Amino acid sequence: MKDGRTFYVYTDGLTVGYDGVPLISDIRIGVRRGEILTLIGPNGSGKSTILKSIIRQLALIAGTVVLGGQDIGTVPERELAKKMSILMTERVRTEYMTCRDVVATGRYPYTGKLGLLSEYDHAVVDEAVRLVHAEEFAETDFTRVSDGQRQRILLARAICQEPDVLVLDEPTSYLDIRHKMELLDILKTLVRDRDLAVVMSLHELDLAQKISDTVVCVGEGGIDRCGPPEEIFRDDYIRTLYGMEKGSYNALYGCTEMEPPKGDPKVFVIGGGGSGIPVYRLLVRKGIPFAAGVLSENDIDYPAAKALAAEVVSVPAFEPVGEEAYKKALGLMRKCGRAVCVTESFGKTNVRNLALKETAAEEGLLAGWKDLRGAGAAEGVEGAAI
Repeated sequence: MKDGRTFYVYTDGLTVGYDGVPLISDIRIGVRRGEILTLIGPNGSGKSTILKSIIRQLALIAGTVVLGGQDIGTVPERELAKKMSILMTERVRTEYMTCRDVVATGRYPYTGKLGLLSEYDHAVVDEAVRLVHAEEFAETDFTRVSDGQRQRILLARAICQEPDVLVLDEPTSYLDIRHKMELLDILKTLVRDRDLAVVMSLHELDLAQKISDTVVCVGEGGIDRCGPPEEIFRDDYIRTLYGMEKGSYNALYGCTEMEPPKGDPKVFVIGGGGSGIPVYRLLVRKGIPFAAGVLSENDIDYPAAKALAAEVVSVPAFEPVGEEAYKKALGLMRKCGRAVCVTESFGKTNVRNLALKETAAEEGLLAGWKDLRGAGAAEGVEGAAI
Protein backbone atom coordinates (compact mmCIF):
# COMPACT_ATOMS: atom_id res chain seq x y z
CA MET A 1 0.00 0.00 0.00
CA LYS A 2 0.98 3.66 -0.27
CA ASP A 3 2.06 5.80 2.66
CA GLY A 4 -0.39 5.08 5.48
CA ARG A 5 -0.60 8.79 6.40
CA THR A 6 -2.86 9.35 3.38
CA PHE A 7 -5.41 6.86 4.68
CA TYR A 8 -8.12 7.44 7.28
CA VAL A 9 -7.97 3.78 8.31
CA TYR A 10 -4.92 1.62 7.76
CA THR A 11 -3.14 -1.39 9.19
CA ASP A 12 0.57 -1.47 9.94
CA GLY A 13 2.28 -4.87 10.11
CA LEU A 14 -0.97 -6.48 11.27
CA THR A 15 -1.01 -10.16 12.21
CA VAL A 16 -4.40 -11.76 12.89
CA GLY A 17 -5.57 -15.15 14.06
CA TYR A 18 -7.24 -17.03 16.89
CA ASP A 19 -5.97 -17.87 20.37
CA GLY A 20 -2.58 -16.39 19.56
CA VAL A 21 -2.11 -18.59 16.48
CA PRO A 22 -1.37 -16.44 13.38
CA LEU A 23 -3.59 -16.91 10.35
CA ILE A 24 -2.42 -13.96 8.23
CA SER A 25 0.69 -11.86 8.87
CA ASP A 26 2.02 -8.45 7.81
CA ILE A 27 -1.28 -7.03 6.60
CA ARG A 28 -0.83 -3.53 5.20
CA ILE A 29 -4.06 -2.14 3.79
CA GLY A 30 -5.75 1.24 3.98
CA VAL A 31 -8.77 3.23 2.85
CA ARG A 32 -9.39 6.94 2.44
CA ARG A 33 -12.61 8.74 3.29
CA GLY A 34 -14.98 8.79 0.33
CA GLU A 35 -13.72 5.40 -0.88
CA ILE A 36 -14.64 1.72 -0.63
CA LEU A 37 -12.11 -1.02 0.08
CA THR A 38 -13.35 -4.56 -0.54
CA LEU A 39 -11.84 -7.86 0.55
CA ILE A 40 -12.34 -10.79 -1.82
CA GLY A 41 -11.03 -14.35 -1.76
CA PRO A 42 -12.04 -17.97 -1.20
CA ASN A 43 -13.97 -19.22 1.82
CA GLY A 44 -11.78 -19.68 4.85
CA SER A 45 -9.00 -17.43 3.59
CA GLY A 46 -9.40 -15.00 6.50
CA LYS A 47 -11.52 -12.07 5.21
CA SER A 48 -13.83 -12.08 8.24
CA THR A 49 -10.87 -12.55 10.58
CA ILE A 50 -9.27 -9.39 9.21
CA LEU A 51 -12.49 -7.41 9.65
CA LYS A 52 -13.08 -8.72 13.17
CA SER A 53 -9.53 -7.72 14.07
CA ILE A 54 -9.97 -4.22 12.65
CA ILE A 55 -13.13 -3.66 14.74
CA ARG A 56 -11.49 -5.08 17.94
CA GLN A 57 -13.75 -8.12 18.06
CA LEU A 58 -10.55 -10.21 17.92
CA ALA A 59 -7.34 -9.38 19.75
CA LEU A 60 -4.44 -8.44 17.50
CA ILE A 61 -1.48 -10.81 17.53
CA ALA A 62 0.88 -8.14 16.20
CA GLY A 63 0.79 -4.75 14.51
CA THR A 64 -1.66 -1.89 14.77
CA VAL A 65 -4.87 -0.55 13.26
CA VAL A 66 -4.85 3.23 12.88
CA LEU A 67 -8.10 5.21 12.78
CA GLY A 68 -7.91 8.91 12.00
CA GLY A 69 -4.25 9.01 13.02
CA GLN A 70 -4.86 7.24 16.35
CA ASP A 71 -4.04 3.65 17.36
CA ILE A 72 -7.49 2.08 17.52
CA GLY A 73 -6.51 0.14 20.62
CA THR A 74 -6.28 3.39 22.58
CA VAL A 75 -9.71 4.71 21.55
CA PRO A 76 -12.38 4.38 24.28
CA GLU A 77 -15.33 2.16 23.38
CA ARG A 78 -17.91 4.93 23.26
CA GLU A 79 -15.66 7.16 21.16
CA LEU A 80 -14.91 4.28 18.79
CA ALA A 81 -18.65 3.71 18.33
CA LYS A 82 -19.00 7.32 17.22
CA LYS A 83 -16.28 6.93 14.59
CA MET A 84 -16.86 3.37 13.35
CA SER A 85 -20.09 1.52 12.57
CA ILE A 86 -20.22 -2.22 12.07
CA LEU A 87 -22.53 -4.49 10.05
CA MET A 88 -21.47 -8.10 10.46
CA THR A 89 -23.06 -11.38 9.35
CA GLU A 90 -24.22 -12.43 12.83
CA ARG A 91 -28.00 -12.45 13.21
CA VAL A 92 -29.37 -9.75 15.53
CA ARG A 93 -31.73 -11.07 18.19
CA THR A 94 -34.49 -8.66 19.21
CA GLU A 95 -37.61 -8.97 21.31
CA TYR A 96 -40.63 -6.70 20.95
CA MET A 97 -38.65 -4.16 18.94
CA THR A 98 -39.90 -2.41 15.85
CA CYS A 99 -37.55 -1.74 12.97
CA ARG A 100 -37.36 1.87 14.08
CA ASP A 101 -36.40 0.77 17.60
CA VAL A 102 -33.51 -1.23 16.14
CA VAL A 103 -32.35 1.76 14.10
CA ALA A 104 -32.52 3.95 17.22
CA THR A 105 -30.01 1.75 19.05
CA GLY A 106 -27.41 3.31 16.78
CA ARG A 107 -27.76 6.52 18.82
CA TYR A 108 -26.75 4.94 22.14
CA PRO A 109 -23.10 6.11 21.90
CA TYR A 110 -24.48 9.66 22.07
CA THR A 111 -27.08 9.23 24.85
CA GLY A 112 -26.71 9.29 28.61
CA LYS A 113 -26.83 6.28 30.94
CA LEU A 114 -30.61 6.05 30.62
CA GLY A 115 -30.40 5.83 26.83
CA LEU A 116 -32.98 8.57 26.30
CA LEU A 117 -33.06 10.03 22.80
CA SER A 118 -33.13 13.78 22.26
CA GLU A 119 -35.08 15.58 19.58
CA TYR A 120 -31.92 15.62 17.47
CA ASP A 121 -31.45 11.86 17.99
CA HIS A 122 -34.97 11.17 16.77
CA ALA A 123 -34.32 13.34 13.71
CA VAL A 124 -31.17 11.33 12.94
CA VAL A 125 -33.15 8.08 13.25
CA ASP A 126 -35.84 9.38 10.90
CA GLU A 127 -33.21 10.46 8.36
CA ALA A 128 -31.49 7.05 8.50
CA VAL A 129 -34.80 5.27 7.95
CA ARG A 130 -35.45 7.54 4.97
CA LEU A 131 -32.00 6.96 3.49
CA VAL A 132 -32.54 3.19 3.35
CA HIS A 133 -36.12 3.59 2.06
CA ALA A 134 -37.63 1.81 5.09
CA GLU A 135 -40.46 4.20 5.96
CA GLU A 136 -43.19 1.71 5.01
CA PHE A 137 -42.09 -0.95 7.51
CA ALA A 138 -40.38 1.19 10.16
CA GLU A 139 -43.07 0.38 12.75
CA THR A 140 -43.16 -3.34 11.92
CA ASP A 141 -41.73 -5.89 14.36
CA PHE A 142 -38.10 -6.48 13.33
CA THR A 143 -38.58 -10.26 13.46
CA ARG A 144 -41.39 -10.08 10.91
CA VAL A 145 -39.62 -8.38 8.01
CA SER A 146 -37.69 -10.01 5.17
CA ASP A 147 -33.93 -10.55 5.08
CA GLY A 148 -33.54 -7.70 2.64
CA GLN A 149 -35.53 -5.35 4.85
CA ARG A 150 -33.56 -6.42 7.94
CA GLN A 151 -30.29 -5.69 6.22
CA ARG A 152 -31.50 -2.21 5.31
CA ILE A 153 -32.56 -1.62 8.91
CA LEU A 154 -29.18 -2.73 10.22
CA LEU A 155 -27.52 -0.42 7.71
CA ALA A 156 -29.76 2.40 8.96
CA ARG A 157 -28.65 1.61 12.52
CA ALA A 158 -25.04 1.90 11.39
CA ILE A 159 -25.80 5.21 9.66
CA CYS A 160 -27.38 6.47 12.91
CA GLN A 161 -24.01 6.33 14.60
CA GLU A 162 -22.88 9.10 12.23
CA PRO A 163 -19.57 7.32 11.71
CA ASP A 164 -16.51 8.18 9.71
CA VAL A 165 -15.92 4.49 8.88
CA LEU A 166 -18.35 1.71 8.04
CA VAL A 167 -17.22 -1.93 8.28
CA LEU A 168 -19.41 -4.60 6.65
CA ASP A 169 -18.91 -8.35 6.45
CA GLU A 170 -20.67 -9.83 3.41
CA PRO A 171 -23.55 -7.33 3.56
CA THR A 172 -25.25 -8.80 0.47
CA SER A 173 -25.41 -12.39 1.76
CA TYR A 174 -28.93 -13.88 1.77
CA LEU A 175 -30.27 -11.04 -0.37
CA ASP A 176 -31.94 -11.36 -3.76
CA ILE A 177 -30.55 -9.39 -6.67
CA ARG A 178 -32.95 -6.47 -6.19
CA HIS A 179 -32.01 -6.01 -2.55
CA LYS A 180 -28.30 -6.48 -3.26
CA MET A 181 -28.40 -3.60 -5.73
CA GLU A 182 -30.52 -1.41 -3.46
CA LEU A 183 -28.16 -1.89 -0.52
CA LEU A 184 -25.03 -1.20 -2.56
CA ASP A 185 -26.64 1.85 -4.17
CA ILE A 186 -27.40 3.22 -0.70
CA LEU A 187 -23.84 2.47 0.36
CA LYS A 188 -22.34 4.25 -2.64
CA THR A 189 -24.54 7.28 -2.00
CA LEU A 190 -23.38 7.43 1.63
CA VAL A 191 -19.75 7.21 0.61
CA ARG A 192 -20.17 10.02 -1.89
CA ASP A 193 -22.44 12.34 0.09
CA ARG A 194 -21.11 11.78 3.62
CA ASP A 195 -17.46 11.16 2.81
CA LEU A 196 -17.46 7.79 4.58
CA ALA A 197 -14.62 5.30 4.44
CA VAL A 198 -15.95 1.78 3.86
CA VAL A 199 -14.19 -1.53 4.50
CA MET A 200 -16.13 -4.64 3.56
CA SER A 201 -15.96 -8.18 2.26
CA LEU A 202 -17.96 -9.50 -0.68
CA HIS A 203 -18.42 -12.89 -2.29
CA GLU A 204 -20.00 -11.50 -5.46
CA LEU A 205 -17.07 -10.63 -7.71
CA ASP A 206 -19.21 -8.76 -10.22
CA LEU A 207 -20.44 -6.42 -7.49
CA ALA A 208 -16.97 -5.99 -5.98
CA GLN A 209 -15.64 -5.10 -9.42
CA LYS A 210 -18.27 -2.40 -9.91
CA ILE A 211 -18.45 -0.72 -6.51
CA SER A 212 -14.92 -0.87 -5.09
CA ASP A 213 -12.20 1.75 -5.30
CA THR A 214 -9.62 -0.69 -3.93
CA VAL A 215 -9.74 -4.49 -3.90
CA VAL A 216 -7.71 -6.60 -1.47
CA CYS A 217 -7.26 -10.24 -2.50
CA VAL A 218 -7.01 -12.61 0.46
CA GLY A 219 -5.53 -15.91 -0.64
CA GLU A 220 -4.69 -19.04 1.29
CA GLY A 221 -1.25 -17.67 2.11
CA GLY A 222 -2.36 -14.17 3.13
CA ILE A 223 -2.80 -10.90 1.24
CA ASP A 224 -1.97 -11.85 -2.32
CA ARG A 225 -2.63 -8.63 -4.21
CA CYS A 226 -4.09 -5.17 -3.66
CA GLY A 227 -5.12 -2.50 -6.15
CA PRO A 228 -7.93 -0.90 -8.17
CA PRO A 229 -10.51 -3.22 -9.80
CA GLU A 230 -9.10 -2.73 -13.30
CA GLU A 231 -5.80 -4.21 -12.14
CA ILE A 232 -7.23 -7.02 -10.03
CA PHE A 233 -9.98 -8.48 -12.17
CA ARG A 234 -8.11 -10.44 -14.82
CA ASP A 235 -9.34 -13.83 -16.06
CA ASP A 236 -6.26 -15.87 -15.19
CA TYR A 237 -5.62 -14.17 -11.86
CA ILE A 238 -9.12 -14.72 -10.48
CA ARG A 239 -8.94 -18.39 -11.47
CA THR A 240 -5.66 -18.67 -9.58
CA LEU A 241 -6.88 -16.77 -6.51
CA TYR A 242 -9.91 -19.03 -6.13
CA GLY A 243 -8.16 -22.20 -7.26
CA MET A 244 -10.73 -22.75 -10.02
CA GLU A 245 -10.35 -26.13 -11.71
CA LYS A 246 -13.71 -26.17 -13.50
CA GLY A 247 -15.37 -23.51 -15.60
CA SER A 248 -14.00 -20.08 -16.42
CA TYR A 249 -14.18 -16.47 -15.26
CA ASN A 250 -14.67 -13.55 -17.62
CA ALA A 251 -13.26 -10.37 -16.12
CA LEU A 252 -14.73 -8.17 -18.86
CA TYR A 253 -18.30 -9.08 -17.92
CA GLY A 254 -17.61 -10.08 -14.32
CA CYS A 255 -19.22 -13.49 -14.75
CA THR A 256 -18.39 -17.19 -14.65
CA GLU A 257 -19.16 -19.87 -17.22
CA MET A 258 -19.61 -23.60 -16.75
CA GLU A 259 -17.12 -26.17 -17.99
CA PRO A 260 -17.80 -26.87 -21.71
CA PRO A 261 -18.95 -30.37 -22.78
CA LYS A 262 -16.25 -32.75 -23.98
CA GLY A 263 -16.13 -34.24 -27.46
CA ASP A 264 -16.42 -33.24 -31.10
CA PRO A 265 -18.95 -30.49 -31.86
CA LYS A 266 -22.39 -31.67 -32.96
CA VAL A 267 -24.05 -28.30 -33.64
CA PHE A 268 -22.72 -25.25 -35.45
CA VAL A 269 -24.14 -21.98 -34.06
CA ILE A 270 -24.32 -18.93 -36.31
CA GLY A 271 -24.74 -15.94 -34.01
CA GLY A 272 -23.45 -12.52 -33.13
CA GLY A 273 -24.40 -9.39 -31.24
CA GLY A 274 -25.27 -11.34 -28.09
CA SER A 275 -27.76 -13.63 -29.83
CA GLY A 276 -25.59 -16.72 -29.45
CA ILE A 277 -24.93 -16.61 -25.69
CA PRO A 278 -28.28 -18.07 -24.52
CA VAL A 279 -27.90 -20.91 -27.05
CA TYR A 280 -24.30 -21.62 -26.02
CA ARG A 281 -25.43 -21.97 -22.41
CA LEU A 282 -28.41 -24.11 -23.39
CA LEU A 283 -26.15 -26.52 -25.27
CA VAL A 284 -23.76 -26.67 -22.31
CA ARG A 285 -26.63 -27.50 -19.96
CA LYS A 286 -27.67 -30.29 -22.32
CA GLY A 287 -24.10 -31.57 -22.52
CA ILE A 288 -23.93 -31.08 -26.30
CA PRO A 289 -20.53 -29.95 -27.70
CA PHE A 290 -20.86 -27.20 -30.30
CA ALA A 291 -18.91 -24.90 -32.59
CA ALA A 292 -19.57 -21.20 -33.20
CA GLY A 293 -18.81 -18.69 -35.93
CA VAL A 294 -18.03 -16.66 -37.76
CA LEU A 295 -17.53 -14.16 -34.95
CA SER A 296 -15.63 -10.91 -34.85
CA GLU A 297 -13.24 -10.87 -31.91
CA ASN A 298 -14.89 -7.72 -30.60
CA ASP A 299 -18.37 -9.26 -30.78
CA ILE A 300 -20.20 -9.63 -27.47
CA ASP A 301 -20.71 -13.35 -28.23
CA TYR A 302 -17.01 -14.01 -28.65
CA PRO A 303 -15.85 -14.31 -24.99
CA ALA A 304 -18.69 -16.72 -24.17
CA ALA A 305 -18.02 -18.75 -27.31
CA LYS A 306 -14.32 -19.00 -26.44
CA ALA A 307 -15.23 -20.25 -22.97
CA LEU A 308 -17.96 -22.71 -23.95
CA ALA A 309 -17.51 -23.88 -27.56
CA ALA A 310 -15.40 -26.82 -28.70
CA GLU A 311 -14.20 -24.65 -31.58
CA VAL A 312 -14.70 -21.03 -32.64
CA VAL A 313 -14.17 -19.56 -36.10
CA SER A 314 -13.34 -15.87 -35.76
CA VAL A 315 -11.91 -12.87 -37.55
CA PRO A 316 -9.99 -9.90 -36.08
CA ALA A 317 -12.03 -6.98 -34.75
CA PHE A 318 -13.54 -4.68 -37.36
CA GLU A 319 -12.54 -6.92 -40.25
CA PRO A 320 -15.12 -8.52 -42.58
CA VAL A 321 -15.57 -12.29 -42.74
CA GLY A 322 -13.17 -13.31 -45.48
CA GLU A 323 -13.00 -16.33 -47.76
CA GLU A 324 -10.66 -18.30 -45.51
CA ALA A 325 -12.85 -17.92 -42.42
CA TYR A 326 -15.97 -18.68 -44.44
CA LYS A 327 -14.54 -21.91 -45.86
CA LYS A 328 -13.34 -23.00 -42.42
CA ALA A 329 -16.78 -22.36 -40.93
CA LEU A 330 -18.51 -24.13 -43.82
CA GLY A 331 -16.37 -27.23 -43.40
CA LEU A 332 -16.91 -27.26 -39.65
CA MET A 333 -20.65 -26.80 -40.07
CA ARG A 334 -20.85 -29.77 -42.45
CA LYS A 335 -18.78 -31.85 -40.05
CA CYS A 336 -21.19 -31.02 -37.21
CA GLY A 337 -24.13 -32.15 -39.32
CA ARG A 338 -26.51 -29.59 -37.77
CA ALA A 339 -26.63 -25.81 -37.72
CA VAL A 340 -28.72 -23.20 -35.98
CA CYS A 341 -28.82 -19.52 -36.85
CA VAL A 342 -29.79 -17.24 -34.00
CA THR A 343 -29.13 -13.86 -35.57
CA GLU A 344 -31.11 -11.90 -38.11
CA SER A 345 -28.56 -9.12 -38.50
CA PHE A 346 -26.31 -9.44 -41.52
CA GLY A 347 -24.30 -6.42 -42.60
CA LYS A 348 -21.33 -5.83 -44.85
CA THR A 349 -18.83 -7.32 -42.40
CA ASN A 350 -20.71 -10.56 -41.70
CA VAL A 351 -22.63 -11.14 -44.94
CA ARG A 352 -20.80 -14.48 -45.25
CA ASN A 353 -22.75 -15.66 -42.20
CA LEU A 354 -25.91 -15.21 -44.25
CA ALA A 355 -24.33 -17.41 -46.90
CA LEU A 356 -23.63 -20.02 -44.22
CA LYS A 357 -27.26 -19.94 -43.16
CA GLU A 358 -28.50 -20.28 -46.74
CA THR A 359 -26.12 -23.17 -47.42
CA ALA A 360 -27.24 -24.93 -44.23
CA ALA A 361 -30.86 -24.59 -45.34
CA GLU A 362 -30.10 -25.87 -48.85
CA GLU A 363 -28.24 -28.91 -47.48
CA GLY A 364 -30.86 -29.76 -44.87
CA LEU A 365 -28.61 -28.88 -41.94
CA LEU A 366 -30.52 -25.88 -40.60
CA ALA A 367 -32.70 -26.36 -37.54
CA GLY A 368 -34.64 -24.21 -35.08
CA TRP A 369 -32.66 -23.53 -31.91
CA LYS A 370 -35.67 -23.50 -29.57
CA ASP A 371 -36.18 -27.23 -30.09
CA LEU A 372 -32.72 -27.83 -28.68
CA ARG A 373 -34.39 -27.83 -25.28
CA GLY A 374 -35.55 -31.36 -26.00
CA ALA A 375 -32.13 -32.67 -27.01
CA GLY A 376 -29.67 -34.24 -24.62
CA ALA A 377 -26.11 -35.45 -24.44
CA ALA A 378 -27.09 -39.11 -24.36
CA GLU A 379 -28.81 -38.99 -27.74
CA GLY A 380 -26.50 -36.31 -29.07
CA VAL A 381 -28.34 -34.28 -31.64
CA GLU A 382 -29.04 -37.05 -34.06
CA GLY A 383 -32.69 -37.83 -34.07
CA ALA A 384 -33.58 -34.86 -31.87
CA ALA A 385 -36.12 -32.44 -33.23
CA ILE A 386 -33.96 -29.36 -33.48
